[in-house]
Amino acid sequence: MHDRAPQPVDRHLPTDEARDLISLVRDIAQREIVPKAAEEEDAGRFPREIFALLSASGLLGLPYEAEHGGGDQPYEVYLQVLEELAAARLTVGLGVSVHTLASYALAAHGAKEQRVEHLPAMLGGGLLGAYCLSEPSSGSDAASLRTRAVRDGDDWVITGTKAWITHGGVADFYTVMARTGQEGPRGITAFLVPGDAEGLTAAAPEKKMGLKGSPTAQVHFDGVRVPDARRIGEPGQGFPIALSALDSGRLGIAACAIGVAQAALDEAARYATERRQFGRPIADFQGLRFMLADMATQIEAGRALYLAAARLRDAGRPFARQAAMAKLHCTDTAMRVTVDAVQILGGYGYTADFPAERYLREAKVLQIVEGTNQIQRMVIARHLVGAEER
Repeated sequence: MHDRAPQPVDRHLPTDEARDLISLVRDIAQREIVPKAAEEEDAGRFPREIFALLSASGLLGLPYEAEHGGGDQPYEVYLQVLEELAAARLTVGLGVSVHTLASYALAAHGAKEQRVEHLPAMLGGGLLGAYCLSEPSSGSDAASLRTRAVRDGDDWVITGTKAWITHGGVADFYTVMARTGQEGPRGITAFLVPGDAEGLTAAAPEKKMGLKGSPTAQVHFDGVRVPDARRIGEPGQGFPIALSALDSGRLGIAACAIGVAQAALDEAARYATERRQFGRPIADFQGLRFMLADMATQIEAGRALYLAAARLRDAGRPFARQAAMAKLHCTDTAMRVTVDAVQILGGYGYTADFPAERYLREAKVLQIVEGTNQIQRMVIARHLVGAEER
């Protein structure tokens, strides 16, 4: 019988500090996340204590400046941390990605005074964020959002409903896009809204196919007052801020997808070396070996694609097209790999006794969040041949 267990991913990291960081993440994952992942996902339990641990360990602000509580890590390193966390439990990896997305607007576009006042708590003070762009009637067409903010003296009064909000109801702060002017993308402004603001409530979490431990809910704003000091950027600049955040966020989803795919491959390879049929391990059969080889190749290609996009971002070069490509390819890869993992496990793969079925259910949502893969194709084509005529 084969006795080779799957080995940790051999990562090419730029510094000794980055290598130590990955070692820390793997240790936390194996000690604190993996042992409870299946049980807590089945129960729909959100692991808030894990996010407190990640914050205390400096892992919730990795790509942001150290002077404001961040980790000063390049995206190339941050994304590989995300991959490791998502391989342990997608609820955690995706949660870190969403928190990073929610912190982006203030970190990249906030005034100096705002960054000094708010970022330390957001990045290393135990807080957890949510990103509020989508609405019940505006998903892919985000520029048609209806949530409105009206100026009232030194405050803005926000009224409306956001939908599909990861961490809805548990977040400590919400980065909210609201309409302050004309229809369309030029009339949208970004705000930093405290999670305990009067008039802010969350609906019951959605009942989802997978990712049950991560709360996804509508968030209602019923005359929520926000001081003008919590407006991010100038009025009307919110939509470009939102799209800029999503370019980076899509790389986070790509990394999470490769994490799930890697976990599924590891499970399939482990099972194939242990399961015996016809007197030998099923890993000895060529048809199955070719499936594993294809799965591994797709994962390596996806990892290379998201890292190439990350290096462009780290170099200050345009990366929106590559981010869309990475999100598209990596999430499609996660779907294919998890389907094959279930097939390799056979009947056992269809049971909750093994994690393969959970990986399959989780992979699906990654093709939808932060821009469906159809939207990614539109973005890529627009970079290649220009905007479509109307």
